[in-house]
Formats: sequence, C-alpha cells, structure tokens
Amino acid sequence: MYTGSLRALIDELGRLPGIGPKSAQRMAFHILKIPGEDARRLAEAIIAVKDRTTLCERCFNVAEAGGLCEVCTDERRDPHVVCVVEDPRDIVAVERTHQFRGRYHVLQGALNPLEGVGPDQLRVRELLSRVDAEQIAEAILCTNPNLEGEATAMYLARILMPLGITVTRIASGLPVGGDLEYADELTLGRAIEGRRAVVP
Repeated sequence: MYTGSLRALIDELGRLPGIGPKSAQRMAFHILKIPGEDARRLAEAIIAVKDRTTLCERCFNVAEAGGLCEVCTDERRDPHVVCVVEDPRDIVAVERTHQFRGRYHVLQGALNPLEGVGPDQLRVRELLSRVDAEQIAEAILCTNPNLEGEATAMYLARILMPLGITVTRIASGLPVGGDLEYADELTLGRAIEGRRAVVP
C-alpha cells in the first residue's frame, strides 16, 4: 500500500520491540506530520546515542563513550557493595527505590542454556576480577525472579561464596496492595519463606 521512504520508515519502526504494524504505521504518520526540525532532532538523537554511548569500563552499565558511568564516578557511593543485575534498565528500577547506595555490575543477560547463553556469554569473569581488585564485601544478586534469573543467582552464589564475601539475594513475594487470593503458589511461598519479625 505504501511505497518508498514511508514504507521503509514503517518497516524500520516495526522492528522495534513492542511495536506492531499498526503502532509502526501511527508513529510513521506522526513523524510525517511533525515539523522537519523536530524530525531532524529525533534522527540526530538516534545517531548521537549510537555514536556516543558505550558500556562502562567497570560495571557495563551504559556510559558516554570511553569512560565510566555516572554511578562508578560518584565518590559518595559505597565501592564495597555491588548490586548484580541482568540489564542496564534494572539499574534504573533499583535507583528509583532510593534504597541502594553501592555500585552495580551488569551481566548483560541471564543464563539460558536453551538459547546458548552460558557463563562465558555473560560478564561473570569481570565480576570475579572486581571482587579482589575493589575489595568487594557484599554482592547483592538482583536478577529477575524467573527461571533464568534464579538459575543465574544460584550459579553466582556458588562461585562467589568461596571468595569470602557476603552474598545476598533480593527478597521476593507479594506486591504492596495485592490480595492473597490472587497470588500464585510460587509467589506466596516465597513471601512465607522470606517472612521477617514484626517490630512494634
């Protein structure tokens, strides 16, 4: 139906995660309607992020090209506590809580043998080298509470504990405001397992 540059734009937008054919079409027509200056700004932002953004040399979070990320350069953060996450987007989620003041280590994925993702495809070796180099005292395993995330956390715990550091796992259970009757067995079981004393 559409030809030329409009068809190409719809096709490229449709390749983005979570964007179906209808959404890609709506976005393309929106871009077509906005002033040329706005469209150029969008195009320049995409090019700039590809040219100037790389992975942090220390933790593998996103950073400006050729350096450390904002977290690693922040002297106020505790360098001896590291939160291990799967993806840089997980850092944003943890930071929103305002509860963690240490540093991070991004694995760039989780163990998934069915898709050929083993320890060698993740940033596990780099994590192990940081333990001695940075005198890490605690590693908080903050992987996703799914099969791959749990397997990754178990694997990391097994190789980190012999190094003499404290290895902890984030708690999981019921969300605040949730009803017990709607909780699945695994979530409710985790909530009971991770119970804590009530302090009046």
